[in-house]
Amino acid sequence: MNAAIGGIEKMKRLLIRAEDKNRWERRSPVVPADLAAILRDTGARAFVEKSGKRFFSEDQYEAAGAVSCEDMTEGDVILGVKEIPIEKLLEGKTYLFFSHTIKGQAGNMPLLQKIIDSGSTLIDYEKITDENGRRLIYFGPYAGDAGAIDILSLMGEHWTDKGIETPLARVRRAHQYDSVKAAREHLTEIGREIRRIGFPPELSPFTVGILGYGNVSGGAQQIFDCLPTERIAADEINAFVSEGRGDRHTVYVTVFKEQDLVKPIAAEAAFDLQDYFDHPERYESRFEGFLPSFTLLVNAVYWEKRYPRFVTWAGLKRLAETGPTIKLSGIADITCDTFGSIECNVKSTDSDMPAYRVDPVAGTTHDGHLGDGIVLLAVDNLPCELPNDSSSFFSNQLKPFVPGLLKADYHSTLESSGLPPEIKRAVIVYNGRLTRAYEYLNAHLKK
Repeated sequence: MNAAIGGIEKMKRLLIRAEDKNRWERRSPVVPADLAAILRDTGARAFVEKSGKRFFSEDQYEAAGAVSCEDMTEGDVILGVKEIPIEKLLEGKTYLFFSHTIKGQAGNMPLLQKIIDSGSTLIDYEKITDENGRRLIYFGPYAGDAGAIDILSLMGEHWTDKGIETPLARVRRAHQYDSVKAAREHLTEIGREIRRIGFPPELSPFTVGILGYGNVSGGAQQIFDCLPTERIAADEINAFVSEGRGDRHTVYVTVFKEQDLVKPIAAEAAFDLQDYFDHPERYESRFEGFLPSFTLLVNAVYWEKRYPRFVTWAGLKRLAETGPTIKLSGIADITCDTFGSIECNVKSTDSDMPAYRVDPVAGTTHDGHLGDGIVLLAVDNLPCELPNDSSSFFSNQLKPFVPGLLKADYHSTLESSGLPPEIKRAVIVYNGRLTRAYEYLNAHLKK
């Protein structure tokens, strides 16, 4: 299928696969309008695998120039979003998707081994970067958008169940809005109601702590900013709350950076951001001291096991033991590393049951967001709740690289294949062999 003709490599056939990880995954890596432009510019052929739940219909793709098909057989370069079931992998293909293998994730090592055994090529979107290592292909702020919308919706219902009426009871789930624009318009209406009638005294001042300041945090912040908000610095929030400042008609937002979250273990040392990245073992969390001041927490921080945790079971228990009630009512763990920076996130959820409740004293969890406990949102695939916006954003980033993927000579070495350099950095497996940058995965495959 990838044979060279007369010394010139034949243009590859593009295929957009049907996502099948769960019923909520409705995104597409390339939207119809971008596909039409790609086909017009390259003259390539494209196929779209039939799907009963993709946000964009087969009719839209066919109008863009694609042919509908039942499986992945017709494609040479296969574009997806999430992992492909092992039994569906075909031989000699080039696959692009989020493989979740680059950390040696045990659950996906059989997938990686099958790609190797099939003589295929695997390119992971997460590793498509510029020369400075900055990611170029991602789903933008939409995890933050969806997470913020969902936690407001869940908490509105949670408080109503407890007999506490708030304007947030009107907030719908992210997937119930047609777009972020529609959600923001509705939340702006709710914000006007908050400004008019305020929050009940037991929820005031209404404070939100957002951990992180990147794309995901930015998405969450733009949702909260539909409400009447005011920023309070991290080093001021404890005094602000303990002294009873603020009013019932405002949402007070604190955005935490690394220096607010951790401190050097050595008393005489000063915080240094690069030193923290390079030697996190020299630092400890200082976030527990902020827990009494917040109504809601939103976690949008990249985290690895070598970094300190920010919310621990022990810290939550100490918080609960300070009095008969605690202010902290909900946590949106958008990063969603189970047993990670938010230690009480013990399992990821999906949009059918997006949250569970945490008992900070017993150290246990209970399904659902209604009842006693801290509500924990732990959906590990939040952008799929906004499939229109997130797909369009992603597709716009991927589109410039698709012609290079279709024109490349995969019979040549990786270095001389003609793949764009940004794509070469993301090639985990090339024609059935781990590339040099990812040979460390051999150790995980052998376990």
